[in-house]
Amino acid sequence: MDWRELTYEKTFEQEMRGLERRRVSTACTIEEIESLLESLYKLDGDNWLGRGEVQDIVMSATIAAYERFLAEWRRKARKEPDAD
Repeated sequence: MDWRELTYEKTFEQEMRGLERRRVSTACTIEEIESLLESLYKLDGDNWLGRGEVQDIVMSATIAAYERFLAEWRRKARKEPDAD
């Protein structure tokens, strides 16, 4: 595995762990994570000066983690009825 793959994997895993901690330990909602993802999309698109290869990899991995996390959370929410 080269440094690019390692950087991507490490960033992705860290983001997933952080998102899960946030979901469990706070009153975090799907809507909040969606909003943060929209901000990440905007930041990614605002790369008019160039971030460099490392930051591009970090941004890609971060966005991928948010997308995966949201997809998994939505899937779980559809399968588990509310406890109201």
